[in-house]
Amino acid sequence: MTQETKYTEDNIRSLDWKEHIRMRPGMYIGKLGDGSSPDDGIYILIKEVLDNSIDEYVMGAGKTIEISVKETFVTIRDYGRGIPLGKVVDVVSKMNTGGKYDSKAFKKSVGLNGVGTKAVNALSSFFKVQSVRDNKTSIAEFERGNLTNTPGIEESTLRKGTKVTFTPDVEIFVKYKFRSEYIIKMIKNYVYLNTGLTIIFNGEKYFSENGLKDLLDENIADESKLFSTIHLMEEDIEIALTYSKAQYSEEYHSFVNGQHTTQGGTHQNAYRESIVKTIREFFGKNYDASDVRKSIVTAISIKVMEPIFESQTKTKLGSTEMGGKLPTVRTFINDFVKRRLDNYLHRNPDVADKIQKKIVQAEKERKELSGIRKLARDRAKKASLHNKKLRDCRVHLGDMKKDNRLDTTLFITEGDSASGSITKSRNVNTQAVFSLKGKPLNSYGLSKKIVYENEEFNLLQSALNIEDGIENLRYNNIVIATDADVDGMHIRLLLITFFLQFFPELIKEGHLYILDTPLFRVRDKKETFYCYSEQERRDAIKKLRGKPELTRFKGLGEISPDEFVHFIGKDIRLDPVMLDKEMPISEMLSFYMGKNTPDRQKFIIENLKVEQDLIEEDI
Repeated sequence: MTQETKYTEDNIRSLDWKEHIRMRPGMYIGKLGDGSSPDDGIYILIKEVLDNSIDEYVMGAGKTIEISVKETFVTIRDYGRGIPLGKVVDVVSKMNTGGKYDSKAFKKSVGLNGVGTKAVNALSSFFKVQSVRDNKTSIAEFERGNLTNTPGIEESTLRKGTKVTFTPDVEIFVKYKFRSEYIIKMIKNYVYLNTGLTIIFNGEKYFSENGLKDLLDENIADESKLFSTIHLMEEDIEIALTYSKAQYSEEYHSFVNGQHTTQGGTHQNAYRESIVKTIREFFGKNYDASDVRKSIVTAISIKVMEPIFESQTKTKLGSTEMGGKLPTVRTFINDFVKRRLDNYLHRNPDVADKIQKKIVQAEKERKELSGIRKLARDRAKKASLHNKKLRDCRVHLGDMKKDNRLDTTLFITEGDSASGSITKSRNVNTQAVFSLKGKPLNSYGLSKKIVYENEEFNLLQSALNIEDGIENLRYNNIVIATDADVDGMHIRLLLITFFLQFFPELIKEGHLYILDTPLFRVRDKKETFYCYSEQERRDAIKKLRGKPELTRFKGLGEISPDEFVHFIGKDIRLDPVMLDKEMPISEMLSFYMGKNTPDRQKFIIENLKVEQDLIEEDI
C-alpha cells in the first residue's frame, strides 16, 4: 500500500526575493551559459545595470557612461542624477521598488518592472552600489543579495551619478569568461540608439553621430551595398535600410526603447509588412513578398509607452499599442514607412531603379528554383523518416515546451564514430546531432540552387529550418564538432563557407560555434585531467608527478561516450565564430576559398602549425 504524502501548512513556504532569483535565475536573465554566447546570463547582468544608466541619459542626465570589465569584476559608472540617497538599499534589494513606476519621470523606459538590478545583486557573489547627489554619497554592499555593509549618508566631492560594481557568482555561472566582442557589440547598439551618448569601455570610447545608419554601415561594407544606406527618422521611430549584393536572406536589427529585440516581435513583423506594402504600391505591381525582402539589410527602432515584452530579458516585443493616444504599433510603423520611404524613392529614382531590378532578379531566381525546392523538401521529409542523419532533441519532438529553444544545440559531426559518441552522451532534451557524410562541397561562388541540389546542404538547411531566413531557426546554438586534425579543420572551413555564403546572419547574430575538445588525457590511479592545450598537458603532468598515463585524442570517435559527457555538458567549451569587420564577406571567402593565390600560400606558410607543436617528446 502506497503511503499518502501529507500536504499541510508546513508544506507552504514563501521564498525571500533573492532566494527566488537564485533558485530560478532563468526566469530573470534567460539562460546561464559560460560567456561563449552573446545571450548568456553574465552579459544580461551587464545590460540590466547599463539600462538604468541609459535611462538617465534619455532623461537628459549624464552624457557619459564608463564600463570596466577586468577578469570577473564589472564596474559601471554613470553621471546621471544618482539614486535618492535614502533609497539606495531598497532600489537594489526590494522587489517592485524603483523610480520607473512614476511615468512622468520615465515615460519610455526599458526597465519598468524594477527587477533588473535586484537580479544582478542576487546573482553576484559581490555587489556594491554607490550613489552621489547634492554633494553627499550613500554606499551599500551585498554578498549574494545579503546586505553586508552600508555606512550611511556621508559628505562627498565626487560628481553626481551612480556606480555599480559586481562579480557574477561562480555558484550560478560556472567557469564563465567575459568576451569583449559581445560587450562591445552591446555598447555599440546603445550608442547607435542614443546619438550624443559616449560610452567608455576599458579605456576605449564609443560614440555615434548617425544612429542606425552607423549600425548598418558597421554591419555591411560599402562595396557589398546595392546603394547607400537610406536613413529616415521622426519622433519615436527611426529606420535604416539597404540591400546586400552578397547575401540571399533578410537581415533585421530591431529595437524598442533602446532594447535590442533579437527575437523580433510585433514591431518587426509590422515593419516587414510595411516595406513590402510600400514598395508594391510605389511600383504598382503585386510583387511576391519574399522577392521584395530578399537580401534586405535593415534596422528599426521605436519608442513605446510601457512596452510589454514576452520575457524578462526583453528580446521580443509583445505590445500591440504604442501607448497614450497614439495608434497601434502596426498602424504607426506602416504610416511612417509609407510616407517617408515612398517620398524617398520618388526623390531618388536611381535607388528605386536598383530596388526594382533586384526584385525582378529575385523573382527570376525564385521561379527557377521553385521546382528544385519542392523536390528538395520532399527529399528532406523522406530522409528524416528513413535515416538517422538528424537525431533530434525533445524540444522539437513535442515532449518539451518550445520556450526552451534558447537552450537548444545542434552538433554537426563527421563520421559515424564521432556522431555515435555525441549521440550517446548528449542531453536528449535540448541537444540534437546532425551527421555529415564525408566532406561537404566547397560552396564558394555557387548559387543558392546548390543548397537544394546537394543532399547534405539540403538536409542541413531543413534540419535548421532556415530556408526562408533565420526567424524560425530551430536551434539557438549550431556547433561544428569535427576532429582537430587536417581533415577536421578542412570540414570545419567548408561548413563555415556554406554558412557565410548563404546564411551569414547566423554568424552575425552569434549562433555558430566550434566545439573545443581535449587533445590529451593525463591520469594516474587517483586523478584524471583533460587537457585542451600543450600548456595544460604540462601543468597536469606536474600536478600528478611520477610518470602518468598519457593519451593523445586524434579524433572525437576515440573519446568514449562516458568521457564525452564532460565535454558537451555543463563544462562544454565553445569558440564562437565571429566575422572580421575589416574584411567584407566576399573578400574573406575569395581569400580563403577561392583559387589558390600567392597571398594565401604565404598566409598558410606563416601560420602553419605542425603536429610537433601539439605533441612533444615522449614522457
